[in-house]
Amino acid sequence: MSGTYVSLHYHVVFSTKNREPLIGAEWLPRLHEYLGGTVHGLGGFCQGVGGINDHVHLLIGLKPTHCLSDFMRELKKASSIWVHQEVGLSHFAWQEGYSAFSVSATSREAVKQYIAHQQEHHRVKSFREELVQMLVKAGVAFKPEYLD
Repeated sequence: MSGTYVSLHYHVVFSTKNREPLIGAEWLPRLHEYLGGTVHGLGGFCQGVGGINDHVHLLIGLKPTHCLSDFMRELKKASSIWVHQEVGLSHFAWQEGYSAFSVSATSREAVKQYIAHQQEHHRVKSFREELVQMLVKAGVAFKPEYLD
C-alpha cells in the first residue's frame, strides 16, 4: 500500500476546575464555537461540541501526527485565555485532566447526538455519574477519589 489512511476520532470530555458551574448560558454557544474553531486551528477536525455549565464534550478527528495530550493542553490553554479575555472571568480554569475515548466510524453519529443533547441528559444525571458510566462502559480503570 503506497498511502496512509487513518480514522482517528475521539470523544473528549473535560470539566471546569473543581467542577464549578462557571460556564454561563449566555456565552456557552460562543465557547462551543471557539472550541470548534480552535480544534480546526490546531489541525484537527471538530465534529461536535456540547456541554453544560461545568464541563464540555467534543467529538474530534486527529491526524496521526497529533499527540493527544499535547493537543488537549493547547485546546484547554487557548480556551481558558479566551474566557479570560472575551468573557472577563479572570478566575476561570479547566480541571487538570480530561477523558478521551476512541470512537469508531460506525459510532460517530451516535456520539454526535449524545454530545448535542447534553442539556437534556444532565437534567437527570450529574457529570460525575455520566463520567463513571463512560469509564465503566469503556473498560477504563479509575480511582473514584480522583473523579472529584
